[in-house]
Amino acid sequence: MSSTHDDHDHDHDAQPVTDRIHDNSWSANLEKPEHADDRQLVVDQALSAIEHTAPGNHVNLVTHANHGHPEGYLYDVLESEGGDGVEWEYIEQCGCGGHVVRVHVS
Repeated sequence: MSSTHDDHDHDHDAQPVTDRIHDNSWSANLEKPEHADDRQLVVDQALSAIEHTAPGNHVNLVTHANHGHPEGYLYDVLESEGGDGVEWEYIEQCGCGGHVVRVHVS
């Protein structure tokens, strides 16, 4: 990933969804009760999850249903803050109403 943690405008004090670098593909659960009313927390933790994914892997961002389709609030952030080494694709809507976006880190 070409950007660094310090390049982002997101809340550096937000509790990260993980505290280790994942050298494998994994899923970040962003649909817990604390995510229901806090879209910014979802965005902050999504960016943190990407930062904690080693190159050559992907992270599935599983977002809360309350915020609707991630195209409306997450795609622009991924575009502006993800860096050149990040590509994403929409996977599906979960049965619970949340959405899955797969982010590939190169």
